Amino acid sequence: MGRLDALVVALARWYPYPVTYGDDLADALSFLESPHSPETVVRAGYVAGVVTACVLLALFLTPLRTFAVPVVILAAALSVVHGVHTAPAVRAAIARTEALGGTPSLIGRAVLRMQIQPSVESAVRFAADTGRGPLSVSLSRHVARASGHPRSGLLTFAEEWTTRFPALRRSAYLLATAQDAPDGERGRTLDRALTAILTGTREQMAEFTSAIRGPTTALYAFGVLLPLALVALVPAAAIVGYAVTIWPFVAVYNLLLPVGLLAASVWLLTRRPVAFPPPTVPPDHPGVPDRLWLRVTWGVAAGTVAFVATSLFGPSYLAPIAGLGVGGGVTLLALFHPILAVRNHVRDVEAHLVDALYLVGRQVSDGHAVESAVALAADRVPAETGDVFERAAGVQHRLQVSVEESFLGEYGALRAIPSPRARSMARLLAIAAEEGRPAGRAVVAMADHLEELQELERETRRQLAAVTGTLENTASFFGPLVAGSTVALAGLMAEHVLEGDDLAESMLAVEDLGVVIGVYVLTLCLVLTPLSLALRHGLDRALIGYYAGRSLVIATPVYVATVWLVGTVIH
Repeated sequence: MGRLDALVVALARWYPYPVTYGDDLADALSFLESPHSPETVVRAGYVAGVVTACVLLALFLTPLRTFAVPVVILAAALSVVHGVHTAPAVRAAIARTEALGGTPSLIGRAVLRMQIQPSVESAVRFAADTGRGPLSVSLSRHVARASGHPRSGLLTFAEEWTTRFPALRRSAYLLATAQDAPDGERGRTLDRALTAILTGTREQMAEFTSAIRGPTTALYAFGVLLPLALVALVPAAAIVGYAVTIWPFVAVYNLLLPVGLLAASVWLLTRRPVAFPPPTVPPDHPGVPDRLWLRVTWGVAAGTVAFVATSLFGPSYLAPIAGLGVGGGVTLLALFHPILAVRNHVRDVEAHLVDALYLVGRQVSDGHAVESAVALAADRVPAETGDVFERAAGVQHRLQVSVEESFLGEYGALRAIPSPRARSMARLLAIAAEEGRPAGRAVVAMADHLEELQELERETRRQLAAVTGTLENTASFFGPLVAGSTVALAGLMAEHVLEGDDLAESMLAVEDLGVVIGVYVLTLCLVLTPLSLALRHGLDRALIGYYAGRSLVIATPVYVATVWLVGTVIH
């Protein structure tokens, strides 16, 4: 049991009363295969809310006005209760989104298997066995429950997921129909099944991209630009006699706005129809250092340097912001860079898979053995893809093993390459080695399918990048520039006001304001950048961690330098 699971159980024990729950919570926990019952989660949520309220009683010791403290405590406690109760549903929604990103690949594997052997049972089992994740697990369960009726297993699987992916039903029915179709019609039916799923994915992503333009623009305007622009008006409040303290700014910029941005991000992510997450790199991968946690020292060193440099040469009151931002960013970069390096290698391997498969398929169709076709591909396919085929051909020659063993075995060429696409390719080549010449057409078809799938992913990411790219750039560049400029202007305006009027007691110190806004700038890096990446790629921890770190490393110096530069030039 993990630490989070243990915490949920511990909290639930303190609530002894009966509770009720909805079907959505039960369905989410079932899909996530959670060890907790719905009652446990509900009880844990109530206790977490009470604990939050008890902790926030300390607010009575702060300068916050007495009438505001109970409101803040009640709002925070209710938010925590709601957050715990809805977290499983949110996690399940995002997990389903990422699972559905594998639908075109899953249907494609079934189609290709049927081109070799027109049996729905073998095709569906092949598609389930060669995939990973909830979608493949769900298909395996439906086929197992069908108990000798594979077609019904395929169709019930499609019915389960059709509310989230309507094109899956039509594709599944076409796939099931192809088994009994005449030889001349079977190929066209299978092509229609694959086209249906690709077209459905493309249409859903286009609708989603269009639908989020308004919400993302509103998030950018009301969650970033407007709050930052209002900072420059702080001296005006003192001019009209309104005493401005730091606590309202802390509540708005470091609590309410981040919570609002996070809630809006979750709302957007749960409405994404499909996601194409990158390959998962296991912790024991040879490309990942054994003691990765030691790289935290890199962040500590970088943060210390940033703190000292800002204390000596920049606005000294921003030294904690500089140390925290640069140190945290470098830590994230150091921790996730090795994983991203493995990912880049996987992408390099997949870059020329289409050419390799087409070459092997044509050779097999001409009557050559798969083994010799693999050796030929090793000579003719460039870069990392060719190296993989060269290693596979070498393993075949030296150890006299099968095609599948040469790619996926103990000494296989793909043993340390976590690429689902490349592994599916290897399993299809293994089937082709058994079937011989008739399988050549299926291998060529797989090359065409892989090319279409890659183009689909590129197209959807391009569409989303046009919408979400602004969020990422805002977090790294525009937000810190605007924030630094407004803080510096507020400080200069405060100086001029105080020269002619005795408003020192009602004027907010620019040092306090700069720290509060600096924390908000760092928060934007940890919210907007992950949102932009998650919309394009799904919730991938390594990708989000790396680019959030990069955003912190860029945004922190930009903010500090802008405050110093604007203040120096205008002063």
